[in-house]
Amino acid sequence: MKNKNNVLVTVRTKSSRLPEKCLLPFGNQCVLEHVIERCKLYKLEPIICTSIDPSDDRIVDIAKKYKVNYFRGSVVNKLLRWRDCCRKFNLNYFHSVDADDPFFCGEEVLRSLDLFHSGNYDIVTPSPSSSNGGATVGYSLSRDIIEDACEGLADDTDTEMMWTYIDRLKKLNKASLDDPIVAIITQRMTLDYHEDYILLESVRLMLKHQPSRTDIYKLFQDNPNLSDINSFRNEEWAVNQKNKMFKET
Repeated sequence: MKNKNNVLVTVRTKSSRLPEKCLLPFGNQCVLEHVIERCKLYKLEPIICTSIDPSDDRIVDIAKKYKVNYFRGSVVNKLLRWRDCCRKFNLNYFHSVDADDPFFCGEEVLRSLDLFHSGNYDIVTPSPSSSNGGATVGYSLSRDIIEDACEGLADDTDTEMMWTYIDRLKKLNKASLDDPIVAIITQRMTLDYHEDYILLESVRLMLKHQPSRTDIYKLFQDNPNLSDINSFRNEEWAVNQKNKMFKET
């Protein structure tokens, strides 16, 4: 497969906090369908990366509906799933997008990939604002570094917080994406709780179906109380992220 701006859309239906969140209605689509269309809008090549669990059959149905490639792999070992997906489609690198980030910024994804290529990096990590919940951009990763990170890992290792395994590697050529110069999203835009869904659906309703990062930034500037919908969950979300990281270190 020719390596273009390939994006692995990491998605499963099972979630402890918000079950089947990728299938929640989002306008006349579901969240995952919205993510697929957003990839196409920015000329990104989505590959739906899900698991072999029967509960994820519906995800495959959506991939087929939109005529995009898909891969089914390990249920809990995200790194192994990525590695096997790269092997199947002969990818040398990719950018990761989580399906629970429906308003990721395609411009930031392309900027991450440009940085990745310019320094021949193994990994480019998200911008600070994105990592803090803005959810505008994921990781740009080389296949080689994923192969290395999978060495010695049991198939049933839970690698949801995959960067903790990559950071252990020696001679890691790593860079971090700076925040954009303008329109920095400081609100948490990840889909983890019911209140997040209300916020994200509100953004969709108040703006056009596929708003840009600048559109979203202006919306929050003009409506500062909008983020109150889910802001009380921010501390809980941050603690949960830290607990997962601690578990895997």
